[in-house]
Amino acid sequence: MTKQPGRVPAAKQPGRVPAAESDEPAVDAASAGSRPLPAPGAAVLALLALGWLAAMLWSTRQAITSAAAGVTAISLSAFALPGVISAALVAGAAVALAGGNLLTGRYGDWATLRFAGAIGGGMLVGLAAALAINLTYFDTSTTNVIAGTTAAAAIIGGALAGARTAPAIGAVVTAALGTLIFVVAFSRARDPLFDLFGAGDSQQSLISAAKWVSRTESLVAGLLAGLLAFGYLTWARRRAVRRDPEAPALRWPAYLLAGAGPGLLLLLAEVIIRIGGRSLLDLASALSEADAVAQTSLGTSRVDNGIWVLFVGALTALIAFGRTLSPAHADDEPADSPRPVPDQVDPADDKPGYAKAFDADPAETFDATETADADPAKADPAR
Repeated sequence: MTKQPGRVPAAKQPGRVPAAESDEPAVDAASAGSRPLPAPGAAVLALLALGWLAAMLWSTRQAITSAAAGVTAISLSAFALPGVISAALVAGAAVALAGGNLLTGRYGDWATLRFAGAIGGGMLVGLAAALAINLTYFDTSTTNVIAGTTAAAAIIGGALAGARTAPAIGAVVTAALGTLIFVVAFSRARDPLFDLFGAGDSQQSLISAAKWVSRTESLVAGLLAGLLAFGYLTWARRRAVRRDPEAPALRWPAYLLAGAGPGLLLLLAEVIIRIGGRSLLDLASALSEADAVAQTSLGTSRVDNGIWVLFVGALTALIAFGRTLSPAHADDEPADSPRPVPDQVDPADDKPGYAKAFDADPAETFDATETADADPAKADPAR
């Protein structure tokens, strides 16, 4: 076989490294960097969310059984339904997230299996909650409504946790759980805040004070949601870097979604309440004109609270993430080049004689002139 002139073998071509001679493993960088990160602390989140759901179910049962039954029980059930639905939504997402971590660690990243496991986790939470409601609550017309709506909320929460970006879902669950706990704890500060915002004997002052109290609650809840989401994602990033220094970093949309997640869950819970719990809300509104006004006012307040938490939480998380970024260096900044040294003149420079005379060293020019004058042979014949 004759070699073709001018052809270089592939192994010897410049800029190419043979596979056998390369020190790097033959792994696709895109596939290695696209592995999903797990959500740290998912098991702890699942236990906390289940505990919160159990607390909401117990408090609702205590409120209903302590009533005189009949009309009051229907009204109290309608008032307690939003808290139960929100808790079921978060609990379903937390349990599905923990199950997704187990399935991913055991069977790898398989989208279909992960989504099926998330739906299964939400269904387990929903069925357990519905069974607990049917066994412990009074057998009334509202019991089945509460049980069915709670089960649906848990399944929807589990489906949401089937997303690929597990750390962002974990941040949403953490921030939402913290927001729900804060809203319940804030109820103890309502009376002092009513007095602070000027609630008096007139109805107008009471309405104005209630509006400011609600806005204060939503603002603080949004700030808390954004900070919790940012803190969780920062913690997840540090854990991922400790395990794998080349782990991909989450970009700003993940922080934006995590901060807005609690508000989105509150709005989603309101949609579930108005669809699944429509019959219960209608029964409570039909009791009296005051109950109808109260249900309408509470529904509007919940929607406003969800919107406030959504935007304030998203803005807080995004600002917190932006403060961690280092300033970018502009590529078009002129480099600081040193001043040219006179003796480093390009020999190929074709400047005129007078320009070279100005560029030359004065000491060298003086020495050359003095040498020329000292040698009569080199002197000008005209002189």
